[in-house]
This record gives sequence, C-alpha cells and structure tokens, in this order.
Amino acid sequence: AQSVTQLDSQVSVSEGVPVLLRCNYSSSVSPYLFWYVQYPNQGLQLLLKYTSGTTLVKGINGFEAEFKKSETSFHLTKASAHVSDAAEYFCAVNDTVPETAGQLNTNLLRY
Repeated sequence: AQSVTQLDSQVSVSEGVPVLLRCNYSSSVSPYLFWYVQYPNQGLQLLLKYTSGTTLVKGINGFEAEFKKSETSFHLTKASAHVSDAAEYFCAVNDTVPETAGQLNTNLLRY
C-alpha cells in the first residue's frame, strides 16, 4: 500500500521568491513519485517524476523535486516564482507494480 500527504493545502507566494510545495509519501516498496500541475481550465500535465537513480529531478518551467528516502519526502521547489505558476499541484505515488493504482493528492498554489 502507498499514500501521499501534501502538508500545505494552499501556498501564497510573491513573484520572484522561492516556491516550496511539500509532499511526504508512504510506500512498502521502492516508489515511483510524480508531480502534476493543472493550470486553470486545462487538464493535468506531468511536471516531473522520480523512478530511480538520480534523486534530484528537474522538471518543466524551472521546477525540481528531490527524492529523500530517509525523510520519505518529495518536495517540489522552484527558485523564483512567476505569476504564470498559479495552478493546482498534485503529488502522486505508485509502487513498482505498474498495474497498481497510485494515490493523488492536491496542493493549490495561488498568487
């Protein structure tokens, strides 16, 4: 079984400042971890994913996340926020069995 917890239901930041969206996971096996973004009136878009190997994952639009197994975390960060980043952000986890469904939680980033 696996699950994710997003620790901030809403994050407000000013343009140009760093962004942090926190995600902690629970998984009995080595997990796949994902961040998705949903811009207003659009569908879900994959932002980045961790499957194995390098723990620091770089995504689109300057976002990155670091897989920290010891802290069971996969926090999403961006060095400098832009007004166009205003959206809903979803952290998801899946185990290494492809047919097993993952859990999706939401985190809203507003300006």
